[in-house]
Amino acid sequence: MSDTPRGALTLRTLAMPADVNVNGDIFGGWVLSQMDIAAGIIAGERAQGRVATVAIDAMKFIRPVKVGDVLCIYADVERVGRTSMGIWLEAWVLRGRIGAREKVTEATFTFVAIDDEGRPRPVPDPTTRMA
Repeated sequence: MSDTPRGALTLRTLAMPADVNVNGDIFGGWVLSQMDIAAGIIAGERAQGRVATVAIDAMKFIRPVKVGDVLCIYADVERVGRTSMGIWLEAWVLRGRIGAREKVTEATFTFVAIDDEGRPRPVPDPTTRMA
């Protein structure tokens, strides 16, 4: 496992006591939600508009997130199809806000670009800007 995150730092947030599971670790669904937000930011930028999550592929939890950790989500556009995009995500933490950086999970999220009626639309060429 690399010591360097892949992708751009897209989201940082603090793990709070309200987000723990019965074991005292941060609930995996909370981590997944933060990753979905980060992926949506990157996908929306690439699609130049509205997007929707359609799949989460092979999410792998590596280490727990603890209360007081800073969760850092890194994202990278891995694949672009006609209407969909694969966004690679890695979640890392800074232990106790300032401690060691550790990778805690990774996954690929698939998004589809959608129009105002929620129908798939083509992902624009990155060199053009939508009006």
